[in-house]
Amino acid sequence: MSNAMSNAKPNGMSDPLNTTRRPLFLPTARQTNWLVAIGFLAVGEALYLRFMAIENANMARACQGGLSTWLCSTYRVTIPLFQHEVFGALALAIALVNLMRPSVVLIGLALAAAGFGLVLHNVDLAALAVGVLILSLARRAPAPE
Repeated sequence: MSNAMSNAKPNGMSDPLNTTRRPLFLPTARQTNWLVAIGFLAVGEALYLRFMAIENANMARACQGGLSTWLCSTYRVTIPLFQHEVFGALALAIALVNLMRPSVVLIGLALAAAGFGLVLHNVDLAALAVGVLILSLARRAPAPE
């Protein structure tokens, strides 16, 4: 019992040398596999939309003419979003929140939005978001509550 008392810090003060550091925030192998899958799926879907609907003149005209398919519905939603750089801004906002409070869910959301942003010409904000995501991996893991 005296040993436990001797290790306690007076008045709850922390160790000034900070010898008990928290580990870096690193996703586990399973979480990393999910993040890779999310990234590939987001980029794949964005490439499909870009080259099968947006840059394909025949399909773009058909969608603008009122064709009611899944691809045209997605086309109609995607066009205003990428014209206003929503994908890049969303990716950057989520990445900044992740920088403050790291979470695998936030990394996945930011990765998906950045994947869409990089493919759909929101490169400036999406690339900055990817940089912030990489920077967030150098951050300490959140303290357990």
